[in-house]
Order: sequence, then structure tokens, then C-alpha cells
Amino acid sequence: MMLSEMSRDELLKFKADVQKDYDEFKAKGLTLNMARGKPSSEQLDLAMKMLAAVNSFDADYKASDGTDCRNYGGLDGIVDAKNLFAPMLGVSNDELIVCGNSSLNIMYDMIARCIIFGVDGVQKPWKDCEKVKWLCPCPGYDRHFAICESFGFELIPIPMHDDGPDMDMIEKLVAEDDAIKGIWCVPMYANPTGITYSDEVVRRFANLKPKAKDFRIFWDNAYCIHHLTDTPDKLLNLLDECKKVGSEDMVYMFASTSKITFAGGGIAVMAASEKNVKYIKSLMTVQTIGYDKINQLRHAKFFGSYEGLTEHMKKHRDIIAPRFKVVLDTLDKEIAPLGIATWTKPNGGYFISFDAMEGCAKRIVSLCKEAGVVLTGAGATFPYGKDPKDSNIRIAPTFPPVDELKLAAKLFTDAVKLASAEKLLGELN
Repeated sequence: MMLSEMSRDELLKFKADVQKDYDEFKAKGLTLNMARGKPSSEQLDLAMKMLAAVNSFDADYKASDGTDCRNYGGLDGIVDAKNLFAPMLGVSNDELIVCGNSSLNIMYDMIARCIIFGVDGVQKPWKDCEKVKWLCPCPGYDRHFAICESFGFELIPIPMHDDGPDMDMIEKLVAEDDAIKGIWCVPMYANPTGITYSDEVVRRFANLKPKAKDFRIFWDNAYCIHHLTDTPDKLLNLLDECKKVGSEDMVYMFASTSKITFAGGGIAVMAASEKNVKYIKSLMTVQTIGYDKINQLRHAKFFGSYEGLTEHMKKHRDIIAPRFKVVLDTLDKEIAPLGIATWTKPNGGYFISFDAMEGCAKRIVSLCKEAGVVLTGAGATFPYGKDPKDSNIRIAPTFPPVDELKLAAKLFTDAVKLASAEKLLGELN
């Protein structure tokens, strides 16, 4: 029976029954963490042999072009790493920079460069602008928002649709306001909704006509090969579409292996137009002599090719797809018949986006925490941590073992039921 159709007495009985289940969970003393999209231990185990790929005294420490990876140099990465990751983003080697382990670090650095030096050495640095505004599709990635908040940008929420962010709103805003300098995008298996931008949305991004000549699209393609099925989503190549209309300097693309090999020891890459790459490298020359080329070579030897990388990702899928199924099956069984929430069923990525009844998200997260299950904070998927509906919750199913995840998923549904019943009873008073 739909919860909204229950009488007061029926709601009270429903709440009492759920409260009993919830109290039993509290008595178990659970300590489960589903707050972040962390790979499980089984996923990390998949890359252990990579540590031995360049690990003996007689090993070949040279890249295929003869570069000694133990020494200085190679600012933008060794050719073997470029050959591995250029196909992942659909760019040429000349449009790619291979960096350290963190794409978030690259994005932070890129914004800092724009603030200090400007986007191209011609436009004035953002620090000299009266105000910097930033577009934030939401629900979105909290760490993206935190970067902009830390620099004092004004964040503008952009609603997300099933095919991507609200392009009508984006086109209007960027055309009218030259204080808007950029936008965050996770275009494939978006964090947290799991949607992939449609071809139309990608083309509209390429055809944006921003008033600010230094407007930039930060295209964080973090999950471009993190598929959960044999029929993965397809994403149009933004840089290619930009080249067709002469806007290729407007986009920066990012990705990493942080959820493919080791979260603290992977490789992060950035792609951009050749003009942008040349300018960025001119600034990087002062910042570093070069990143960890041994780690780049280690990755290249371990995977062998881009095809080897995609085959490796099938092993990841075999580990995490059952975890997503546990959560989705539990939601379908426990919540769907009650009509008190909606959620995404992603084809890839690391998250499930859950929308509770308005005004219930904080209460649900609090109930889970009281019973020993930590979730991402309610509101985290919106700029400034403020969800206007107090509805969205990001579920990260990848890290806990399956047996623990089953407990956590059931507890989560009990918390959803309790919070929803409380809200409906409050409306009847």
C-alpha cells in the first residue's frame, strides 16, 4: 500500500513495525561506511601484479622511445602512457598531459592557474576580475563544488535532467554574464546520478556562445570506462565536436586510474587543444620537472594497451555489479511499493542517486548514522551543501563486502520508511 494512502492509524502501526526492525539493527552495533565511492579491497587486489611490472634490477626502465624513466624530464608524460590513455579520452598524444595520481589535483591546479595567470596568457587573470561565477549541475560532485568555494567563487546551481544539465539555462546564463567563467561536468555515469550526457547536450556544449571569452568547460570524464553492463552508454567526444565549430580551446578534459589501479598511486591525465596544452606546459615547467615516469611505465607495462585496460575493467565490473544489484533489489523490494522515493539505475559509474520525500534526507542520513552506517552527508551533492528540497542522498555501494552491504541496504530502507512515516504523520497533525 502506498504510504500516502494510509490512514493515521495505519501509519502509526507501520511506523511501529519499522521502528522495531530499526532498533534491532541498532543493537547489532554495525560500523559500515558508504560515504565515499571507494574501490573495494577485491578491486585493489586486481592491480597488485602491476607493482612488479618494473621491479627488478635487470628490468627495462626505458620507455619505448628510449626515455630513461628513472631520470628527470618528460614534463607531459612518456609516450607509452600517452598511447594507453589517449584512446580513453579520444584525443591525440599531442592533446594529452600525463600527470601524477590525482585528477582532482589537476583540476584544482588548472583553476589556480586561471586565477593567477589567466586561461591563455592573453585574457586577464581571474584574480583581477571583480567576481567569478561558476555553474554547478546538481546533484553533483561535492569536491568539485568545494574547489570553487575555497577560491570564493559564486556557485550557481543548474538542474540535472535525464540527458544532462539544463542546457536552456546554461546557454542563457553564459550568453548574458561575463562573470561566469566555467562549469563542472561529469558527462558519463555522472556523480551521483549515473546518467550520461546525450549527443544533443554534448553538441550544445560545443556550440556555447559565452560572453566571457575565458569561459571553460571542466569535463571530468572520471567514469568513462567504468561500465556495469555489456551494453554500456556511449558519450559523444566533446573535443571533436568543439573542433567542428572552432571552440576547441573552451574545454579541459580529465580522467584517472584512481579507481582502476590504486587510489593513491594511479595516473591522472588531462586533455585539451594543442594550443591549450602548449600554454599549460609553459606554466608547468616552473611547477615541476616531471611526474613519476616509473609509475607511468608500470601502468603501461601492466595493461599493455588500451584494449588491455578495457579488459581489466571487466574484472572490476564483475566485482561491483553485484553490489549495485544488492542495493537496487533492496530498494525495489522495500521502497518501490510504498511510493516514497525515486532512484537511478545507472549503467556504470560508482553511485546511485536517491531522492527521498522532500524534507527527509537529513533525517534518513542521521538515522543511518545512529545505527552504524555512514552515508554521504545530506546536501553534499549541492553547492554550499544546501539541497533546497532536502531530498537527495548519494549511495556508494562499491566499498563494503556484499554481506555487509545487504545489512546496510536493509537498514537504509528502514531509515527511509521511518523518516517518510514521520513526515506524513506530521502533516496529518
